[in-house]
Amino acid sequence: MVDVAFQRTAPAKATSARTSLHRALKRKSTMAFFLTLPLILLVAGLVIYPAFYAIHLATLNKAMTKFVGLGNFEFLFKRDTFWLVVKQSCIFAITAVIFKALIGFIVAHFVHNVPANKQRRWRGMLLVPWVIPPAMSTLAWLWLFDPSYSAFNYTLSFFGIGPIPWTGDAAWARFSVILVNVWYGAPFFMIMYLAALKSVPEQLYEAAAIDGANWWQRIWYVTLPMMRNIIAITTLFSLIVTFANFDIVRILTAGGPLDRTHIFATWAFRVGIEGSDIPLGASVSLFMAPILAIAAIFILRDISKRGNEA
Repeated sequence: MVDVAFQRTAPAKATSARTSLHRALKRKSTMAFFLTLPLILLVAGLVIYPAFYAIHLATLNKAMTKFVGLGNFEFLFKRDTFWLVVKQSCIFAITAVIFKALIGFIVAHFVHNVPANKQRRWRGMLLVPWVIPPAMSTLAWLWLFDPSYSAFNYTLSFFGIGPIPWTGDAAWARFSVILVNVWYGAPFFMIMYLAALKSVPEQLYEAAAIDGANWWQRIWYVTLPMMRNIIAITTLFSLIVTFANFDIVRILTAGGPLDRTHIFATWAFRVGIEGSDIPLGASVSLFMAPILAIAAIFILRDISKRGNEA
């Protein structure tokens, strides 16, 4: 009797398990998880693991044989150069993002008002700086800034303006790296804002015009509120990428003159790779995390708040 009961129960349990699995697979959330599983594994392998490994490295001594805890961070906090790098990184990232956003917004409006049959040509031309690899385009800018054969200085000489030490003076060097970053990143803002502009209903502009709103009022009360989310997300993404920028500063100035253009990435490379102190370099790079986390929290919280209000 026991054997017969067991034989009847076993197929029933197997059928129930198959039914539950079939139901689970039919759920959209389950299918979405399996479809995104390769990307999750890729992110875990290329982002999460290196991040935890960097944290591990930051707790070791220079020879990577002894655990020192927060000793590397304490050493950094006592160095004036480190706080100079923090200041320069914030100035570089914030200034570049502001100008990229402004230029991208203006150019996006220009392209948006171009007839539809010509917009593709303008979009293609304006995206060229963003498509070119940064290292290659920065080399071209380096030649333009060359102290002996600068094309900019040659042009300015016709107006009686003396040669400018683009990469030899601290102030001009900072201006130069910001200029190149803005030139490279503004097309990204342009294409994102252009897509957002096309999603704004024309009826809103017509209603605003009927109410007597001028051009600036339509921008302020119609365009900007409709684009606030895409502006916030684009700004956050660009802020992260700009803070982590390496190639522009490395190629143009290598952090000089006198460490006056170093940012987190280039100074981490200087102390970690060139200075043969990998743990200290990891500590420098990890210091970007809290700064970016604070910016992300404020921006994403504002987006979530507006979403709840809507």
